[in-house]
Amino acid sequence: MPVEQLSFTEKLLRRDRLVVVGGLALISALAWLYILAGAGTGMPAWHMISLSLFPHRLGEMAMGGMVMHPGAWSPAYWVIMLLMWWIMMVAMMTPSAAPMILLYARATRHAQAGGQMQPGIASTAAFAGGYLLVWLGFSIAATLVMWLLEREGVLSATHMASTGAWLSAALLIAAGLYQFSPLKNVCLRVCRAPAEFLSRHWRPGASGAVRMGLEHGAYCVGCCWVLMALLFVGGVMNLLWIAILAVLVLAEKLAPAGHWISRVSGAVLIAWGVATLAI
Repeated sequence: MPVEQLSFTEKLLRRDRLVVVGGLALISALAWLYILAGAGTGMPAWHMISLSLFPHRLGEMAMGGMVMHPGAWSPAYWVIMLLMWWIMMVAMMTPSAAPMILLYARATRHAQAGGQMQPGIASTAAFAGGYLLVWLGFSIAATLVMWLLEREGVLSATHMASTGAWLSAALLIAAGLYQFSPLKNVCLRVCRAPAEFLSRHWRPGASGAVRMGLEHGAYCVGCCWVLMALLFVGGVMNLLWIAILAVLVLAEKLAPAGHWISRVSGAVLIAWGVATLAI
């Protein structure tokens, strides 16, 4: 069939790599815009920016020695907080997952050329969907932890950040120690070797793509979940903390010295946690 007779959809399918790249860029951009707009909280994210080595001191000053009672979480507020966490994870993790998704798309093109798979980008979308579903599960857990911490009075309902040195220090030290843990090393190694992951976990079809996305997402959560918990230290909606953590995750996974970046950041986090207790 001459190229000029192809439909618009068929032309797009012949440029599936551009479609995948454009789709990932669009998803990431929309997620960041949602966060910048306040993620449904009614307050633009730039109003929640704060820069402090010891963010819990800001919470202490805001409390002014008064006992702060958490507000009631209505069903609508639960949904807002869950969406905030999930879309934040999409914004932070999509750039670091893009090489894996693009490599999967390339592998499916070869399989389609050999007649082993149906043409189109449905499998790639299924793979990305499975990956993001795992982060939805993480977001559900993070929302529940956020509610519990706020109910116990150790998390500011206004700043969405720790109000005490002990919680901040515990999270910083735990995150630092986890950077040296065997589980972190295993998960980071998988995230840094997408070709090896595909060769070991390849499954055909859309259902196989979803399962592969879920498996890769599980390794990704295993690599980064404690780092994401640091949002409770600096503020869940603090753009500076969000950006710093996103860059750290990206560097760990994609930089040639990613393993060393992980270890150096671990040492810094441990020292930071000890200093938080000492002040």
